[in-house]
Amino acid sequence: MDTAAQHPDPAFPHFHPRPAKGWINDPNGLSYADGRFHVFFQYNPDSARHQRICWGHLSSPDLVRWDEEPVALRPQPGGPDALGCWSGVVTLDDGVPTAVYSGVDTEGSHSRVVLARADAALRSWAQEGHVAAEIPPDPQVTAVRDPFLFHFQGRRFALQGAGLASGHAAVLLYSVDDLRRWTYEGIWFSTEDHLAARHLPARIWECPQLVRVPDSSGAETWLLMASLWLAADHHSHPNGVGYLLGSLAPNGAGLPVFTPAAGGKADLGQAFYAPQILALDDRALLWGWSGEQEDSEGTRAQPGRDGRRRLGRDPDVPRQLSVHGGVLAVEPAAELRAYRDARLHRGPPAPCRCRRKRKSG
Repeated sequence: MDTAAQHPDPAFPHFHPRPAKGWINDPNGLSYADGRFHVFFQYNPDSARHQRICWGHLSSPDLVRWDEEPVALRPQPGGPDALGCWSGVVTLDDGVPTAVYSGVDTEGSHSRVVLARADAALRSWAQEGHVAAEIPPDPQVTAVRDPFLFHFQGRRFALQGAGLASGHAAVLLYSVDDLRRWTYEGIWFSTEDHLAARHLPARIWECPQLVRVPDSSGAETWLLMASLWLAADHHSHPNGVGYLLGSLAPNGAGLPVFTPAAGGKADLGQAFYAPQILALDDRALLWGWSGEQEDSEGTRAQPGRDGRRRLGRDPDVPRQLSVHGGVLAVEPAAELRAYRDARLHRGPPAPCRCRRKRKSG
């Protein structure tokens, strides 16, 4: 179902995929399976409010035509995600597609890493409520969220975004030899590093990403990206999204060590946040959120003709990442050229034929 083509509101976005109604924000679980791209996202299908968060699901064969799929994950009463299925990723565990996400069960509680498994088509999900990692028993860690998985030298590891008692933002490292039971390895990297403090200033690093990106120099370059949360943020993030480029090397215990070399902003302005990266064999694609205009209540909204508000953020169009000359290059995915019409206007604009009002007096 193409929601844009069928929606009665002419203001409904045609180039930013999103469901027909409800609240949305972070893209999650980016995947490519059986010839289709899959984008899951934070979603409240029942209300235009940032609560009772589910995982919505869109899929596409070509990054241009998007179909709305059934809701993938829902909060489970009495489960570790009773108050929301928050941000995370999808990975293969012994060939089984598995969602790895933050679950919260009580107001003010810390998030846990929760698992859910799917069929091969990613359309039918079993939520058993299995908790793979609790908040670590580390007095320095005051906040933790948004798991991300990566592989290094044949082993699987995970990061979570964190805030520390010292006021620094950080990422935590886990060994994940068994997806159902994570091993906490400690605070991995933080704004105590001078380049991190310069390019990723925050109280908490949200939605951390660590992927290899194609580098025109042939170097093995790793990208660390994080969304920069401040204590005063309320669905508005003035610090946006920062990144560092660097290298990974093993320490004496075989754990990865990140050494940054350069950094910058992933996007300018406050409308881009919570991106996630899909790292394929030959390319790296990124989605974030694209904010809608705020209403009088300070909530991002656009009313439809039926009076229902479409709130939240549209998943951004896919961007392709690469490195040239030690700098991160971000450009629209090549498939988006299909949005162009076959006819292009050439020459100067036509003269205005509108009638001007005469001045009175």
